[in-house]
Amino acid sequence: MLRNPAVYILASQRNGTLYVGVTSDLVKRIWEHQHDAVEGFTNKYRIHTLVYYEQHVRMEEAIIREKQIKKWNRAWKLRLIEENNPEWRDLYPDLLETGFPPARE
Repeated sequence: MLRNPAVYILASQRNGTLYVGVTSDLVKRIWEHQHDAVEGFTNKYRIHTLVYYEQHVRMEEAIIREKQIKKWNRAWKLRLIEENNPEWRDLYPDLLETGFPPARE
């Protein structure tokens, strides 16, 4: 199985509730969030918009980065999103277009 480790941030709306996650299949995981295929926090609070993601070569690196971002205060997370996606666009359609290529070392 081809793995594409990634850390991602979902938002309920601009400056709304945030969710930080990690996955080996970003396209599949975001689809699951957006279609409420899995019960949990994102389903309960309607957090469906992919506003930030970053690829990693190894899953271990992605997990470390996810834990790091989760510990950040809200202002730092908002700044990360604003610096990379100032319009808070849903980045999921872009993933589908590009095919989300694997990260390079």
